[in-house]
Amino acid sequence: MTADPNSNFRWSRYGPVLQFLAKAVAIYGAWYVLYDLWLLPDGRLDAWVSQTVVHAGRVVLSGVGIEAVVNGRSIELARASGIRIVDGCNGLATIGLFAGFVLAFPGSTRRRLLFIPFGIGVIYLANVARVSLLAGLQVYWPPAFEFVHDLGATAFFHLIVFGLWVLWANYGSPSEGPASDSGPDVSIERSPAVTDV
Repeated sequence: MTADPNSNFRWSRYGPVLQFLAKAVAIYGAWYVLYDLWLLPDGRLDAWVSQTVVHAGRVVLSGVGIEAVVNGRSIELARASGIRIVDGCNGLATIGLFAGFVLAFPGSTRRRLLFIPFGIGVIYLANVARVSLLAGLQVYWPPAFEFVHDLGATAFFHLIVFGLWVLWANYGSPSEGPASDSGPDVSIERSPAVTDV
């Protein structure tokens, strides 16, 4: 029995997708080991990120007229119980997922070095908005807090990471240079009736 010569051709077209998936799994696995087995037990990075998110959230809440006080990882509110940012809810795991997608997908190193900090900033600001929203819900609409916290926040972050990944897929790869002239030079004359706007 001989191998079908067309089977190699059929699988070769999936090469880039399989390569992306293998890279993404390897990078996410490395991030999981780094984060869950070293950074999370150490706690310093999580504490720092949580505290900066809490301070930024207090600024946002003060800007919209909600009295808030920062106490470590917590935002304490005058008219509600407040919010405490725990490990795993500060956006670090989401940042790792995002960076893994960018590193696994083709693109230039220079663009990656610019896009990853941009994406981290977007995710950080999204987390500040999430924390501010949750605190505002505790003050103005407490029954919605659990729903938004349990379902809305997860979907929100996944949509942000997906949007950043789509942005990277469309603009992160090196752009093709101008095509080489393979044919005769054809000039196009402009019609006098066409006006640039």
